[in-house]
Amino acid sequence: MVYYSLNGYNEDMFLVGMLSWWYGDGWRQRYGLMISRLTRISDYFSIGLLLTTLFAPYRQISAGSVNGSVGAQFRAFIDRLISRFVGLFVRLFMVIFGLIALVFQIIAGTIVLLFWLLIPIFPLIGLVLFAIGWAPSWL
Repeated sequence: MVYYSLNGYNEDMFLVGMLSWWYGDGWRQRYGLMISRLTRISDYFSIGLLLTTLFAPYRQISAGSVNGSVGAQFRAFIDRLISRFVGLFVRLFMVIFGLIALVFQIIAGTIVLLFWLLIPIFPLIGLVLFAIGWAPSWL
């Protein structure tokens, strides 16, 4: 005999549908969110762009060639060299900070994906713990 709820659906089919979504499309959506966050972090820190312009001068607009005395050309060379080192350190710092943010997001995303797989089991664990009489120590 099949029992129907008020809305006409079998509760067993609801549970099967819920679990198939949870471990199928739901898990893929969570994974897609994690990949989307990683892409946004990489885009926010512009890691690829910073790596390609690592040795470019830092905010130096008038660093073109200088026509003048040897002293003026040497000063312009030193100015461009210092600007490149400043750019290197600033960009390297931002790349390292962005990579740290990516690593933290990968760790957090992996933990979320693992908990996503375990969450439907938690009520069963709670029921078993209740049945054996276990209670938290703070109670």
